[in-house]
This record gives sequence, structure tokens and C-alpha cells, in this order.
Amino acid sequence: MTLNARSVSGALGVHDAGEMGLSERRVAVPRETGPEFEDFFRLEYPRLVRALYLVTGSRVEAEDLAQEAMARVFERWERLRASQSPEGYLYRVGMNLNRNRLRRVRLAARREDQLADRLHSSATSDLHADVVRALRALPIGQRQVLVLTEWLRMSAEEAGVILGIKASSVRARLSRARVAFRERIGDDYA
Repeated sequence: MTLNARSVSGALGVHDAGEMGLSERRVAVPRETGPEFEDFFRLEYPRLVRALYLVTGSRVEAEDLAQEAMARVFERWERLRASQSPEGYLYRVGMNLNRNRLRRVRLAARREDQLADRLHSSATSDLHADVVRALRALPIGQRQVLVLTEWLRMSAEEAGVILGIKASSVRARLSRARVAFRERIGDDYA
């Protein structure tokens, strides 16, 4: 079965899905979910998107968070449908996902600020330009692991999760990246 935001919002008496922060993107509900989850989805998805839109201020973020929250509820549906408030669980998951997203954004901003401080406080603009050129010359895979591990101080395991590769692959790419970077920038700055 396929639902779209306009048909769901129409059933709820809301006629402009755009006002609600809903797009015309179709959302597939697996057929094996049974009518209970489909009914739950039809009722709660647009409401959850509206709530998350008010929290995030972004329709795209709200839809992404709502879809992830619905997926997590679906995974636990057999247990949740018998609970007193599957809706409460859904909204708690949605809000927690948003809180985690904000935490990641703040952490990334903090790391970016620290990187900028290190580049500006310890280097001239010429060195900055040299570093940027040397990074751009690296293959994207090497550049990614170098930035994640060296500048953002992530472990090989963390970087591997982000890049979708094994930690051992991160270490191998990092070794090659360090050599290539040193060749381009020189040992004094690497």
C-alpha cells in the first residue's frame, strides 16, 4: 500500500499539505504490516510531521525524522500495539531523534570552530591555502578519512561507521593519505 501526504492530510480535514510542512512524496507502507499499523500510520504520520516541523523549522528534517520514528515503531509494532500509548512512544522517538540530530550539529559546529581556530591561530593564510590545495589533491576517500581522524579527532571505528567501511579500511586509507599529504605539503606542516 502507498500513502501520500495529501491523501492522509485530506482524511484529517487538512487540505493544504504544504501548509503542514508535508510534501507530495509518497511513503510506502509494507503490505505485511496489517491494517492496524496502516491505520496508525495514516493517522499519526502527518501529525508527527507537523509537530516535528514546528520543532525543527524544516519540512525536510521533519519528514526525515518522522520516517525514522515510524520505522522504529514499525520494528516494535507487535509489542507497541498492545501498549497504552503507541502514539506517545512515536512522539518520544521523534523528539529524541531530533535531540540527537541537534547534538550532532552542535558537536560538528564545535569541531569546525576548533579546526578554524587551529588553522588561523597557528598558520598564515598561505599555509591555509597550501593545506586546502593538498587536501583537494587527495582522492576523496583519503581526504575523508584524513579530515575525520586527524582534524575532527574521530577514531577509525567512528570514521568507519560514518563512511560505511571497516575500521581497518579507514586505517589503510589514512596511512596512504598521510604519505600523500606529506608529499604535497612537506614534513614541516604535516
